[in-house]
Amino acid sequence: MPVEGNFELQKILSFLKEIGLDIIEKELDTTFLPGLSLGPNCIYIDYNKLLYPGDILHEAGHLAVTTSSQRQLAGTKKTAADWPTQAEEIGAILWSFAAANHLQLPLEFVFHPYGYKNESDWLISNFTNENYIGLPFLEWIGLCLGKERAVKENKPAFPAMLKWMRD
Repeated sequence: MPVEGNFELQKILSFLKEIGLDIIEKELDTTFLPGLSLGPNCIYIDYNKLLYPGDILHEAGHLAVTTSSQRQLAGTKKTAADWPTQAEEIGAILWSFAAANHLQLPLEFVFHPYGYKNESDWLISNFTNENYIGLPFLEWIGLCLGKERAVKENKPAFPAMLKWMRD
């Protein structure tokens, strides 16, 4: 998949570099998501095998919602056996929604019909109706604020983010 001429892919890669995630082009064997794998504070991409560029945001979400110390261990033998936790998984999904919103990408680009255990339409429906599954977790780790707290603190509410990476 050529990066040149692929506006959405270029937009995603630029954004991830801005928030401090490295993108490393690398030939990959079989991976859970075609053409993608995580490494220490980075995403490995095999552009020849990448089928769904929107999956990059989901993988970035995993790195973004984990602690900085765990982020440095991603993709290594030192990664915790239970990583990502269920909270981090749902947090990564919601984070990728916020990123798609921020980048003005169609939700179907990230939540394509071939991912998310056939629940893409359900996720899109929930997020479009402001039913932000996982929002308490993202608030708890300091990435964003729900409506009520945002009003109290006079700050923007989710899907706006206060910051993109967990400390």
